[in-house]
Amino acid sequence: MQGTIFAIKRYALHDGPHIRTTIFLKGCPLFCRWCHNPEGISPQPQLVWSADRCIGCSTCITRCPHKALHLTNEQMERDLERCDGCGECVRLCPALAHEANGWQATVDEVVTEIKKDIPFFDQSGGGVTFSGGEPLMQPTFLLALLQEAGTLGIHRAVDTSGYAEREVISTVAEHTDLFLYDIKHMDNNKHRLYTGVDNRSILDNLRYLHNKGAKVQVRLPLIPGINDDHENIVQTGTFLRGLPQINGLDVLPYHPSAKAKYNKLHLNYPGEHIQVADQAYIQEIVHNLEQFDLSVRIGG
Repeated sequence: MQGTIFAIKRYALHDGPHIRTTIFLKGCPLFCRWCHNPEGISPQPQLVWSADRCIGCSTCITRCPHKALHLTNEQMERDLERCDGCGECVRLCPALAHEANGWQATVDEVVTEIKKDIPFFDQSGGGVTFSGGEPLMQPTFLLALLQEAGTLGIHRAVDTSGYAEREVISTVAEHTDLFLYDIKHMDNNKHRLYTGVDNRSILDNLRYLHNKGAKVQVRLPLIPGINDDHENIVQTGTFLRGLPQINGLDVLPYHPSAKAKYNKLHLNYPGEHIQVADQAYIQEIVHNLEQFDLSVRIGG
């Protein structure tokens, strides 16, 4: 069985408890304006080119087996009708200006990478986290990875938006030790405006996991001007207070560090005008959420 991943991050400290290895699966049904992993949105492997690395040697152009590349106005143009994603440009480029964003991997290949870090998991109490993108977009691949990690006694976390069919959530929950679960906005219309999808199934799936007894850590990406208004904070706190078995709430302050990723992918950054909140304001939000008897912390 194969799936598509775009990164493996070792020694992660913010993707669940203790030291973790995070596997990033490609593909996401949401288009959040503040997305910090735009390379994970497309479900397909992508080839990208960085102008600041290119030395103009033209090796990739002359040796591309499909004649899909040409340089115009200091920009590399890729003919998508000719390019089949073979990755020859990545292998040939002496300056590493071409990169593969995502690759096909088997369950065994991914598990082999995870097993390398078992000594760190054993010492710290950590484990593996499956993130994205949205890992629930590859449910069969994800489930196989969770099952294999389970047979090895590795703690398993799934970092998700919760936007999936109930059957997927239910099946994955049977093999997941912890969900890291985003709540992006309580207002359905605003959620659709800022993420491209409805939030009703997301909230319903969270209620389902709570009632099922799943271990869930809720995460609130705090985006100034989008979901940090008093009304949304109150609605979020009220909703979570009705789910008393939720393990806690992590407030994740917005940061603009993903802009360079959008540039590399030749995409406009939709969060261009989002401001960074100061610490005093973030602490105020945390204080307001704590009034709903929630255990709140900043960061993951």
